[in-house]
Amino acid sequence: MSGHSKWKNIMHKKEKTDAQRAKVFTKIGKEISMAVKEAGTDIVSNARLRDLITKAKSFNVPNDNIDRVIKKASGSDGVSYEVVNYEGYGIGGVAVIVETTTDNRNRTAADVRHYFDKFGGNLGTTGCVSFMFEEKGVIVIDSEDVDEDKFMEDALECGADDFSQEGEVIEVFTEVKDLNSVRDALAGKGYKIISAELDKIPATYVTLTEEEQLHKMQKLLDMLDENDDVTEVWHNWDNQGE
Repeated sequence: MSGHSKWKNIMHKKEKTDAQRAKVFTKIGKEISMAVKEAGTDIVSNARLRDLITKAKSFNVPNDNIDRVIKKASGSDGVSYEVVNYEGYGIGGVAVIVETTTDNRNRTAADVRHYFDKFGGNLGTTGCVSFMFEEKGVIVIDSEDVDEDKFMEDALECGADDFSQEGEVIEVFTEVKDLNSVRDALAGKGYKIISAELDKIPATYVTLTEEEQLHKMQKLLDMLDENDDVTEVWHNWDNQGE
């Protein structure tokens, strides 16, 4: 799992301005709305909703805002969203998967295609790059006061596949089907769960060296990140030093 740290991207988002943080919650709010419509408002039985509430709180979103979204989604007049994924290549052959949550598929498709075209990439068909990624569960845990040796024993006992220390947090990797059970087991042992989500981890990475390529690839990711319909972006650009 070395070389992969989604947490660095999360920390980057946390450092944004208030206006940008509001945009982040707009995206999480759409996911919360979908989770409520799919499985109801009970956080005990709706693990996805529970994880999204935890994620929202990690961005310091007020409880009132979260409650408002849940209440609206549970009513009959809530907006209906659908998840649509797009796949393509950024400049230099970087594989990119874009997950969107949208109430207007045509608008979202046009926006995503425009970003790829504008910054030297091309949008492809479903499956054109997803085979390069492995889907795993990733649980992020606060590592403060955590003994690494003891944690390794606990993580394996709880059913985790692997884990890695990433500064102030520990990333725990699981099989997709085991994400919820491992998260609940670790929480039961007293570990502080920051987030628990499915992630797509690249098998190989692409390194860009030319200044123009670096600039265009970063601009593509920035434009996708700024779009309210885009909830997740996975890629195999080795930009750890950026």
